[in-house]
Amino acid sequence: MDVHDTAQKPATHVVHDGPRQAPPLLLIHGSGASGATWGPMVPALAARHHVIRVDLPGCGQSPPAPAYDAPAQAARVAAVLDGLGLRDVAVAGHSSGGYVATALAEHRPDLVRSLALISTGPSPDALLAQPLLHRVLLAPPFGPLLWARRSDAMIRKALRATAARPVEIPDDVVAEVRDISYGTLRSVLRAYGDYIAERSVPERLAALPGVPVLALFGSADPRWDPASARQYAAVPGARLELLPGVGHLAMFEDPARTAELLLAFTAPAPEPLID
Repeated sequence: MDVHDTAQKPATHVVHDGPRQAPPLLLIHGSGASGATWGPMVPALAARHHVIRVDLPGCGQSPPAPAYDAPAQAARVAAVLDGLGLRDVAVAGHSSGGYVATALAEHRPDLVRSLALISTGPSPDALLAQPLLHRVLLAPPFGPLLWARRSDAMIRKALRATAARPVEIPDDVVAEVRDISYGTLRSVLRAYGDYIAERSVPERLAALPGVPVLALFGSADPRWDPASARQYAAVPGARLELLPGVGHLAMFEDPARTAELLLAFTAPAPEPLID
């Protein structure tokens, strides 16, 4: 059993948890984060899956890249799966990681068995007014100056601003968020904004027949209007689950319930009974 190990691939840092012979589950983090943000859920997920966490370019332990548009990010993730010789993978994305997951299914459907989107805003009109700290950190003229001077406490405060309940942010998450440059995050946010402005996520998913979809949303998400989760009803056969009292950080706010729903979604269909 492969309990926990890391592998460095060109341009993409990868972490493996759980037995390699188990069904593969790929986890893709959101903007301004890294694979470490999935940490609270990993023990439960790795009990049934070969869990693969990637650090997208410029995040965590992966170096920056020339472009950050969703299809380019998906191509890098596809290269990881190709390198591992994996197909038919369950894919889960948190927040804008859901855009990369969707782009992966669009461009490499041979790799994707199912898609789970957690706190993934469906369209630009669903974005709510962001916390003051986020607006100050991400906008010139003060953003670049403050970004370079962020303390651990400021990073934790910025992350907690998207939660609806008190959460503990692990030290490794803070350390990896600290390493993300201001320019990288601005480029990522702009590229993902263009992706959903061109075509909403539900519209993209509806054009992918045969791909099971789970949309998980916190009922108190302060980043994306929770009512916008209903847009995923346009995807044939999609399952929608609301997490009561949870904000944008489901993996920190309610990791047990989030993992439970994800495991139920990725469980293989029961064998038909033979008379």
